[in-house]
Amino acid sequence: MGLTKTNIGDLIEQTYETNSELSFREDDVRGMTITKQIIPTKANMSEMDLKKFIVVLPNDFIYNPRTHGQKIGLGFNDSNETFIISWNNTAFRLKKEVKEIVLPKYLFLHFNRLEWDREACFRSWGSSTEVFSWDALCEMQLDLPPLPVQQKYVDVYNAMVKNQQAYEKGLEDLKLTCDATIEDLRRKLPIENIGQYIIKKNIKNANNKIKDVKGISTNKDFRIPKSTVNINELSNYKIVEPGEIAFVQTTNNEKVFAFAFNNLGKTVVVSSVDEVFSVDKNKLLPEYLTMWFKRSEFDRYVRFHSWGSARETFTWDDLCEVKIPIPSIKTQQSIVDIYNVYIKRKQINEILKHKIKEICPILIRGAVEEGKKYKKSRY
Repeated sequence: MGLTKTNIGDLIEQTYETNSELSFREDDVRGMTITKQIIPTKANMSEMDLKKFIVVLPNDFIYNPRTHGQKIGLGFNDSNETFIISWNNTAFRLKKEVKEIVLPKYLFLHFNRLEWDREACFRSWGSSTEVFSWDALCEMQLDLPPLPVQQKYVDVYNAMVKNQQAYEKGLEDLKLTCDATIEDLRRKLPIENIGQYIIKKNIKNANNKIKDVKGISTNKDFRIPKSTVNINELSNYKIVEPGEIAFVQTTNNEKVFAFAFNNLGKTVVVSSVDEVFSVDKNKLLPEYLTMWFKRSEFDRYVRFHSWGSARETFTWDDLCEVKIPIPSIKTQQSIVDIYNVYIKRKQINEILKHKIKEICPILIRGAVEEGKKYKKSRY
């Protein structure tokens, strides 16, 4: 038997098992991304009724019916673990009677393509919120090659994912080395106020000379501003030269110490409400300082030392009171070098994950073409 066209609804069934006995707790709650990954939920679960949450078994699929305009949030549980998702989402699995004609991972490859996202969003409806319904999913069609062909292309995908995961594991080992080195310094060296080594800057963008406007993200880097900016009215913005650091003073919304180190190789400007400073590089490397700022422990410190009623802030004076161990410049540079290798490899890892996603439509296309020829080659 060669290629067959079938409705997705003939292959899948919705699951309704809930966490009624509270067998699963807050740590077991998951969500999904528009890049088709399953991740720990970012929502606050403290006041949620977990009894209503849906149980997701291995080889089950989950998706968010509310679209993001261009992509659908979806995930496939290819682990050996069971978790739960919000009742606002949908969980489904392959029907028992079709497991001899379709692999769950192959179906995931079908979903993990921009082509599928575009069709799903086209089939979505709504005014203020577009919804991709269960019925709309079931009405979609796919070309299904024979099981051996599906397995061949799933094996290619699995091999690529396995290599990427092995690379990622080495990446985390490298980060652990950086963290362990910093902890060792914290125990062995005396701590010093960084205020004596940082210099506040307040240079305005006179005459709108600099047009490159940046915001500061909670991921601790520069980003495109979320609000509309008139590039002809930037005279009140603050200049951030290469090697300088800018940070957001408010912490109640960000929940972290939001800052960015200008390693862009060019001068940029940030909002006038942000603080900008340089570092005395004879005593303290800015890259070493940013390593401390990126630690979750430092986020907790900043939140604890923030003050205010309607708006909590961590000011310049508060930053000057921060104390860290400051080893020799040579030692700082050695630590920074290791950290830079970690950052570089992290970027490579993200490229690998992106390439794996890009390969999904190629694999599906190859499987479909081979499926067309399968019957001819078998007889």
